[in-house]
Amino acid sequence: MNITCVIGARGGSKGVAGKNFRPLLGKPLIAWSIEQALACPEIGRVVVSTDSEAIAEVSRAAGAHVPFMRPAELANDTAGKWEVWQHALAATDAHFAGDPIDLFVDLDCTSPLRDVADISRAIAQFQAASVDAVFSVCEARKNPYFNMLEADENGSLRICKQLPKPIVRRQDAPKVYEHVASIYVLSPDYLRRGTGLLSGRTQGYDIGSAKSLDIDSEFDFELVEYLMRKRLGLPT
Repeated sequence: MNITCVIGARGGSKGVAGKNFRPLLGKPLIAWSIEQALACPEIGRVVVSTDSEAIAEVSRAAGAHVPFMRPAELANDTAGKWEVWQHALAATDAHFAGDPIDLFVDLDCTSPLRDVADISRAIAQFQAASVDAVFSVCEARKNPYFNMLEADENGSLRICKQLPKPIVRRQDAPKVYEHVASIYVLSPDYLRRGTGLLSGRTQGYDIGSAKSLDIDSEFDFELVEYLMRKRLGLPT
């Protein structure tokens, strides 16, 4: 089975300038995800989708293929991940003609706290289930049935999702999950015909809150760097 991992990294970033190839503990951020994918025994090929020659260069140095450059219309602030995936699937299959992708894996390069074992487990969960996609989640820190609020028509705050009997203990509230942008495992057929990640049959792989941080700000970058230092036994 040809399991291909695609890692998307555009050159522009508003939250953290150049974050996708900014050094993290002496290594470009994207290199952490490339190395995790290469170390995953189920993955046979690692491809990077980017519009940036600088990112392409560091990605090749880390061991990834960069067989195409992402078009400009898929590298701006309004481009959706689904369309980027669809383009990457078609472009990769066209480049590696005769060796089509059987399973499409995406690792978000701004989530380096995952383990290689998490990738393997997410792939195994997909293969054991009759679903279109498996993607990383964690239990939500706030719960709309218990402690998340919204204003009613009079401006008064109310619980977002009210049940006939109010929830007075968090443990009694229905479990809800946060979407963690870290690992995605998708059927290529679903990616071609679907309209979005949640348009088909999906399951969540619970990666745990300790690995759920996504770098979207300078504070996030500093926090991830601190956690990576602790994990690797480096001075903090």
